[in-house]
This record gives sequence, C-alpha cells and structure tokens, in this order.
Amino acid sequence: MGLTQVSKDGVKNDAIDASKLPANSVGASELADNAVDTNAIADDAVGADQLASNAVVTASIADNAITQAKINVPISNRNLIINGAMQVAQRNTQVTGISSGGYHICDRWKLGYGNAGIWTLSKSTDTPNNFGSSFKFDCTTASPSLSAGSNLQLIQFFEGQDLQNIEKGTSTAKQITVSFYVKTNKTGTYIVELMDHDNSNRHCSKSYTVSNTNWNRYELTFPADTTGTLDNDNAKSFEVGFWLVAGSTFQGSSLQTTWGTLNQGERAVGQVNLADSTSNEWYITGVQLEVGSVATDFEHRLFVQELASCKRYFQQYPETASDGFAAFGTGAVTSATQAHFAPTYPTMRAAPTVALSGNSRFVSSGSAKSVTSLQTFHAAASSFFLGVNVASGLTVGNAGIFGADNDSTAKLTFSAEL
Repeated sequence: MGLTQVSKDGVKNDAIDASKLPANSVGASELADNAVDTNAIADDAVGADQLASNAVVTASIADNAITQAKINVPISNRNLIINGAMQVAQRNTQVTGISSGGYHICDRWKLGYGNAGIWTLSKSTDTPNNFGSSFKFDCTTASPSLSAGSNLQLIQFFEGQDLQNIEKGTSTAKQITVSFYVKTNKTGTYIVELMDHDNSNRHCSKSYTVSNTNWNRYELTFPADTTGTLDNDNAKSFEVGFWLVAGSTFQGSSLQTTWGTLNQGERAVGQVNLADSTSNEWYITGVQLEVGSVATDFEHRLFVQELASCKRYFQQYPETASDGFAAFGTGAVTSATQAHFAPTYPTMRAAPTVALSGNSRFVSSGSAKSVTSLQTFHAAASSFFLGVNVASGLTVGNAGIFGADNDSTAKLTFSAEL
C-alpha cells in the first residue's frame, strides 16, 4: 500500500508535539522568522556559553543597565601615578645644562642621573591626541662612551599606604600594568623597572621596543609578587623607573623579568644609550600604573586635582610668575632683627623643608628691610613657623609683609618629596 502525502491542512491542531519529533530534527532553517520570542525561552536558558563572540554590542545594552558593581576595574582613581599627563610643573617649564639628579620639571617626576650626558628638560606641547603636555629630554652634550655606572632614569616614588590594594607579599598579590606614550628618534630597546624599597630593593624589569619616530602607546604587565609586603605608611616604599641610559654595571647577562632580590646587572639589560648623540630626543606622557593585567584607557584628571595631589609633596609661593614684588605673607616683628611668619598651606606628606631663593624683603611701617635668612621654629605636615631675619631696623610689635624684593625669580618653597 503506497503512502499518501499529508499536507499541513490535513494535520489537526496540536497533533504533533515534541514527543513526535526525532532529536535534532528541527534546526535554525526550520524556524520561521521571529518564531521564537522571549516567552518561548525558559528562565536562565541563555548563558555566556550560548552567546556567540561579539553577539552583545553597545546597541544591545539598555541605558543604565551596567553599574560599577558589574565592572571589574575602578571607573576612577585606578591610575596610581600622580601627574601622569605631565600637566603640573611648579618648579620650571624648562631647565638647561642638567647633569645631576633631582626634581627639575614636571612635579612628582625625579631624574636619576650618573655620568650620562648633559640635558635640556622641558614641559613640551608635542603630544599624542587627547593630551596637552609631555616631558621632553633633549641631549645637548653627548656621552657616546659610557662609564660602567652611567645611568639616566625618570622615576616616580610611591608611599606604601597608596599601594595596599596590590596586596604585595601576600598569596593574593596582584599583577601591575604600566602603560605610557613615548616618542623618540632613538629607536631600539628601552627598560621600565619596578622596585620595592621596603624589602631590600626587590625589583622586576620589562622591556619595550621603539621601532619608529611616532607617538606610540606601550603596555607592560608585571607579575604579582608574593614576597615582601609594603609598609602602610607615608614613607618611600615603591618606584617605577623609565631607563634612558645604562652602563655596563646594569647590563649583565639577562634581564630580571620576575620579582627577585636586587641584582644590578639584571636591571637594564639591552637598554639603548639615549645620550650617544646630541640629536637625540625622548618624550613621554600618559603614564598609568594600575592593578591587574589589563591596560585601560588613560585616566584623565582635572588640572586642579593633579595640582592638589602634587602639593602634598611640593609647593611654592608665588605659585606663578610675578612682577617681582610677590607677597609670601604677613608677620609680626619680635626684635630689631627678626619677624615671625606662619605661612598657611595644604597638608603635606610630612614636615617640609623650607627654602628661600632670590631677593626678598620684610616691609614694616613703610620701611623695607632685606631678608638675610630664615629660621625654622616649628615644622609639621600641616603647620610651619618661621623667623624672618634682617640686619637691623625693625620695631618690636609692628606688623609687616614678607615678600619678593623686586625679583621675579624670588620663591619660598616647601618640599616633602620622597
């Protein structure tokens, strides 16, 4: 007996259910468009394994659907670097003839130096997109032949209390990722080094290769270190250093790419000599150090926020260039040769060191007396009490103004740098 073809009109409603269908007999090609809607999907039926790669895009996400609790990196304050965009330069915007270490240009960035040429350092406007400033090195006297101990680094130090979230020295220690933008006409290999000052200078280095003269972003992830916790205080605990010159002392057989005890010969193996020609230049900006193995977009902060953070370590009066008669503050005369002065400033990391440069004066009762020196009576992180000394001629009990004496370079500085 032959089979008779049954059309869809010959099938009763609900005559065919799941029990009548062989396994895998209904596939995507048998489903009409829009046949499966949300009512036909069981709760929790679709998970991450059921989603194709790139199936969920921006247009698929409802407004306000994702909160910070669903994001595994902080939205703000993830960058542990201060002044990574090189915005703040309280001391200078350019210095020439530099052949020594110290803080010269952009705040929080210290030059480590040893017999490595002579340099002009400047805050530059040559930057990648979305940045306004960079830190520029310009070699003006070359050192093509280095001594064993020659070195040049750009360093930022950290307080231990600011790095407790990396959980260094514990079983749950975190990886650290450093990202930055560099432009240079000296191609080759460069070294970035992390160092732990709380545990006998344990260190770890990574290299990056510059292959062109354009601005490029580099991303380096450092392993977690389960040895040696960081002190939870305001002292120097940690550093990130960008090597530019390294003599043979620092270039042994292999680079220390995992955390280990300090070995000078493993710190900067392969580092090019940026000081080998007076044509060499090197720029950096957009420096970010964050917890984890992913380099996120650079966290831009307002200038006023960066300035406030920088003033924890250094501040000066006047804050900007003056006409030569900037006032540092007022004081009271206590003897014919001294007036007392109590400046106010934001709380600093520790009791600062005060310094006076240029020509200054104390004006009282219409008479200006040249300041010969300062005397510190009290120093604390949030208060300072000074004696302003002159040769003679002050009247006890009178008030006066302490300030610059027709000198636009005169400055009163407070430093609590690491």
